[in-house]
This record gives sequence, C-alpha cells and structure tokens, in this order.
Amino acid sequence: MTTLTFKVRDEEAEIIRRQAKAAGISVSEFLRRKALPAAQKKPRELVKCKYTGAMAFKGAPGDIPLSTESIKEMLADFP
Repeated sequence: MTTLTFKVRDEEAEIIRRQAKAAGISVSEFLRRKALPAAQKKPRELVKCKYTGAMAFKGAPGDIPLSTESIKEMLADFP
C-alpha cells in the first residue's frame, strides 16, 4: 500500500482530525471517503422518523444531524 503525504495548516489538520473522530473512523479512512466518494457503493439505509413516521435516508457517518432549527433556517431563504 502506498503512503501519501501532504501539508496542511495546523487549523486544517485539527478540523480533519476532529471530523474523522466524530465519524468514528481513522483520518486515513476519512480522507479516503472524501476523496473517493464513488468508491463507496454501499446503498443508503432508510429509517423511519420517530416523530412523523416518514421514511428518510439515514445520515452517513460524520454527517451533521439536522435539527428543527437548522431546517427552519434553510427554509427561511426558500422563495
């Protein structure tokens, strides 16, 4: 297996490490998933909303969960 090395600012490294940790994966796996999203052939899982009963796609590891507030903010800009 080949090793890639690249430089990032300290702040960028911290962000990458924090996001990888939040996703529960290694930094290498996190960067692989970001750089090669097409290589992930796993279909998205459907889950039922406990509030509405509607079916929705389950978030991917590392996705920021939606909240009522964040959805209202997004819809505020919608015409």
